[in-house]
Amino acid sequence: MTETNQTPQASAYTSLGTARTEKVALPEATFDGVINVPVMHKAVTAFLANQRQGNASTKIRKYVTGGNQKPWKQKGTGRARQGSTRAPHWVGGGTVFGPTPRAYDQYVPRQVRVLAKKSALNARANEGSIYVIDAFNYEAPSTATLRALTARLGVDDKKVLVLTDGVKPNVFLSGRNIPSVHVMPYTDASTYHILWSDVVLVEAGALGQSLEPIQETATAPVKRARPAADVARGERKVAKRAAKTAAKKSAAKKSAAKKEAKPAAKKTTAKKSAAKKSTKKKEK
Repeated sequence: MTETNQTPQASAYTSLGTARTEKVALPEATFDGVINVPVMHKAVTAFLANQRQGNASTKIRKYVTGGNQKPWKQKGTGRARQGSTRAPHWVGGGTVFGPTPRAYDQYVPRQVRVLAKKSALNARANEGSIYVIDAFNYEAPSTATLRALTARLGVDDKKVLVLTDGVKPNVFLSGRNIPSVHVMPYTDASTYHILWSDVVLVEAGALGQSLEPIQETATAPVKRARPAADVARGERKVAKRAAKTAAKKSAAKKSAAKKEAKPAAKKTTAKKSAAKKSTKKKEK
């Protein structure tokens, strides 16, 4: 467990990604600098365990249909004695010590959950990965707007957790189609979600702060440059496609030439046969 005495601060931005001049002081009640790793581990393992349904089920030999009759007599066949075709070593037999439906639920006390969440937030604050957004006032869902925000902040290639002040359906719908962005209310965020993310965008109202809005106009979305590997892969695909089309064209030309050559050959053979017949008639 580590602890720091400095009051953490976070950079502030507008909902369009414009940097604000002032920095926001994070509330000391939550960002007290305490990072308890064992508590975070307990909270995350419990969260993942609670997501399991526990539906895996197998049958032991008494639940498998059939196998009531002895497959062959005890002695005289030369084979090993068998009592049932549903024994575990038979194909189609029962399973030994297989999984059965059960609950994987783990209970974590409320105080431990609160401490784990505070530790996760402090860890992100120490990394400088918490950005404060003045307000998410989306009049309608817009994936392009949220993607432009992450691009202007330079975190479009990272996993981003957006924490809003209460439930905001428009913001949630804006980030639902972005794989690396997860939107949820600040109060619903768990230790797992905070540690899953690389960057946390928190709305100022969720931290009890109020920032005056700045007049700004929406800018054109920033286009992300394609990686060199993707460009090379695309060029190889184009080259392969061009080679296939060229091969198909050459094959079509050859087949057309063969079709044209067949009637000409038939005509020459017909002429030769006619000439032979005429010479035979003259000889007679």
